[in-house]
Amino acid sequence: MVVSFDLFGTLVAVERPSDPAAAVAAELEARDVDVPDDWAAAYAEVHVDAPEGAEVPLPAHVARALASRGVTYDGNAVRRAVVAAFDPVVETRAGALEAVEAARDLGPVGICSNCSVPELARRTLIRSDLSRQYFDVIVTSVGCGWRKPAPEIFEVTAERLGVEPSALVHVGDDPRTDAGVEAVGGTALVLEDVPLSSVPDALAAEFENRRSDADAGGGP
Repeated sequence: MVVSFDLFGTLVAVERPSDPAAAVAAELEARDVDVPDDWAAAYAEVHVDAPEGAEVPLPAHVARALASRGVTYDGNAVRRAVVAAFDPVVETRAGALEAVEAARDLGPVGICSNCSVPELARRTLIRSDLSRQYFDVIVTSVGCGWRKPAPEIFEVTAERLGVEPSALVHVGDDPRTDAGVEAVGGTALVLEDVPLSSVPDALAAEFENRRSDADAGGGP
């Protein structure tokens, strides 16, 4: 059985900036980028006309926001500022390690997570109790271009794990996004219904159900 996990809010808790615009502004100024007086307004505006469900990488949004105010900068200063502004303080959630280990006992395991900041998922895993080696693939919205609940991100995750989307079991904390796997025929385990501590048992039950269905479909 193939399982994917949401990262933020499911496996880890991450301390986020209380004022993202101000956090980005501070890091831009640290890199000698002029920050407009109305930066909060510029940051809040939509600058990229993206298709429904598509991810807009935060560095692209910030770059367009600066450009809308006539601000120029050198090199990759914006990307570096965004990455630094969201440098994570990470806490591994109770039960996360056991849930991932239970999934690994059943087959390939991946991460499928919304994240508009480059490098954030990798940095988060490094600072958590979860080894990168626990996961066969890591799919983020900033990497694949689509945000959950868009079907495309689940299709990419399933493809990289070597299965059809309908075979994917996805574990996450947000029914608005993580339950999107059901639109491609997959199975959602949402933490408001199945606490993280109960995920190992839920995965085992799902595995047994699938094995029973396969045996029943095999004929006499």
